[in-house]
Amino acid sequence: MHSRHLYVYGIVRAGHPLPPGRRGVGAPPGRLRAVRRGSLAAVVSPSPERLLARRRDLLAHQDTLLALADHGPVLPMRFGMVAPDEQAVTRRLAEDADGHLAALERLTGRVEFNLKAFPVEDSLADLVREDPTVRRLRERARRRPGYEASLRLGEAIATGLGRRAAEAVAETLRRLTPLAESTAPGPEVKGCVRNVSFLVPVAAQERFAASTARCAGEFRHLADLRLTGPLPCFSFVPSHRDSAADPAGRS
Repeated sequence: MHSRHLYVYGIVRAGHPLPPGRRGVGAPPGRLRAVRRGSLAAVVSPSPERLLARRRDLLAHQDTLLALADHGPVLPMRFGMVAPDEQAVTRRLAEDADGHLAALERLTGRVEFNLKAFPVEDSLADLVREDPTVRRLRERARRRPGYEASLRLGEAIATGLGRRAAEAVAETLRRLTPLAESTAPGPEVKGCVRNVSFLVPVAAQERFAASTARCAGEFRHLADLRLTGPLPCFSFVPSHRDSAADPAGRS
């Protein structure tokens, strides 16, 4: 890859401070700098010769965005966004300057939280007590063991555990949604019954996290609720959603 290629982390307002001492992706890590055009700037570093989704680089990308967000709103790019040169970056900034500025204004003072809900595997005893279908299939499998009986029982258990988790997360969302300004569904994650992101005012983030923790404790026998955040607002910047992999989407 030609040395002029630039790795792009996100778009900020011109004058947005760069986190001191922070380095970006690559080995050795690239030095951050701002490419400015009018009222906007893109935060970039030299792109590595071979850009792979290694854990170190994924974390460097996300940590850079988090550090930038400490000083104001940022429109985050997905991991892997590379521009051929500085001119391409400035063209991108100029193409939709008004849209970028409006999006930055919308994200000012806000962060993203991501919630994933998984079934609780060790709640099988409760499921057997509460679900007559599972109870009947388990008795049948004990009397006449075999592949078909085991398959039907396994399917019923998976459905029952998923239903219990879905009911718990539905009540959790009912409590959390009023604390957020917006929500966005996340991509499917294996084994996950619900994946949703919240746009939360910074002033409300501690209350939001505490409310989630209370739900996680209250529903611990029904669902494994996993909260990640605060995060850069990946899910609320539509023009950047499909650029590449989503660090917040990993389970």
